[in-house]
Formats: sequence, C-alpha cells, structure tokens
Amino acid sequence: MIKTLRAIFEAIAHFQNEQELREALMDTIGNHFGVQHWGISFLDDELLTEIKTLDIPAVCLEANPVGRYVVERHAPTHEQLILSPEDWKNFCTRHEHIMTGPIVCDGRLVGTLNFARDPGSAPFNGNDLADLSALCIHLSAKLATLRAKPKNLSSAVNSLLTARELEIAELVAQGLTNGEIAAKLWITQNSVKQALKRMFRKLGVSARAEMVAKLQDRLIS
Repeated sequence: MIKTLRAIFEAIAHFQNEQELREALMDTIGNHFGVQHWGISFLDDELLTEIKTLDIPAVCLEANPVGRYVVERHAPTHEQLILSPEDWKNFCTRHEHIMTGPIVCDGRLVGTLNFARDPGSAPFNGNDLADLSALCIHLSAKLATLRAKPKNLSSAVNSLLTARELEIAELVAQGLTNGEIAAKLWITQNSVKQALKRMFRKLGVSARAEMVAKLQDRLIS
C-alpha cells in the first residue's frame, strides 16, 4: 500500500494554534516516515523547553553538518547527502540516520522538522526527502497563517457579540465559508447565515470583510 501525505496535509490545514500543530500531528508524521525519534523545534519559541524533541542531533544547528545545510539553504536533507556513513559516525553514534527540514516564516528560518532512525534501520531515501519537502511547505504555510491571524477577538467585542458569535467571527477572519463554519461548529448553514445577519446589525456593517476589518480596528484601539 502506497503511503500518502494527504491526510497529514488536511490535518495541518485544520489546526488552530502552534501547540496543537506540534502535539497532535507528530505521531502521525512519525508513523508515516517509520522513525523512532522525531520532533518539531521552533528557534524563537519560549515553549521550546516544554516540547520534548527526544534529543535529536539535527536540532543542534551550529555543531551538526545536517543542521548547517538546512540553515544555509533552507532546504531539507539527510546525512547521506552530506557525509559518508563513516564520517557521519564521527558526529553521531546514537542515531544512524538523520533527516531534517526547514520551517520558514516571513523569509527566515523559524524552526526545523527532525527525524532520526536507530542503528540497523534502513536509511532515508529520495522518496522520504520528497515527502519531507512537501510537508515542510505545508507546515511553513500554516505557520505563516497562524502567526498572521488576529489575536483573540473576544476581548475587544465581548460586550457586543455572544460567545457563539465570537466563534463565528474568528472563523470568518480565518477565511472559512458558511458551509465550512457550519461543519466546524456542528450547526446548519442557515444558522450561520442568520448569525452573521445579527452580527452585521450589531456592528453596523454590511459585509464579511467589513466586519473583520472593524473587529481588528477595535482590537488595535
């Protein structure tokens, strides 16, 4: 049976925050690549110390040639593309096979996705690298969306909108359609439509984009 990344891509698209992305996705990714050790490391994240990365050497970007390759080129790689097996053993005696890919946002490297296989395991190959490259693209795009998303709107408009309306407003701000909002909240499309009408009336707007803009203006002010 051919392994597919489609389910992983769909899962990435529906995550609502970085913590959820890291914790809920990793087992699925680890199983897909058949690895014993894996992790996501964010270079600028205070929560990094709380996320166990299982001591994967590739997260050390300064002293590891695989890490340096990723830093310099913003491209995924594994150890056999850089060093011979004999040379690699001088850098790592614990993990025989390492593969690392970049997570980028706003034109800079913000993290790495890291995999390791124990001695005796099959090395990573071209298909693994192609899958990692695709996965890093989806993770980077999702991260850019999450970090660009407005902060919680409820603090700015809780006196105007109900809790359910605030949920709908958040989803509208993320670009979801009425049908997608209905499916996510387990309500009918008509309920979403009627809720939006009430929200427009409360906020004095006539369109979704105008509502999102007004909510963001309130948040800034």
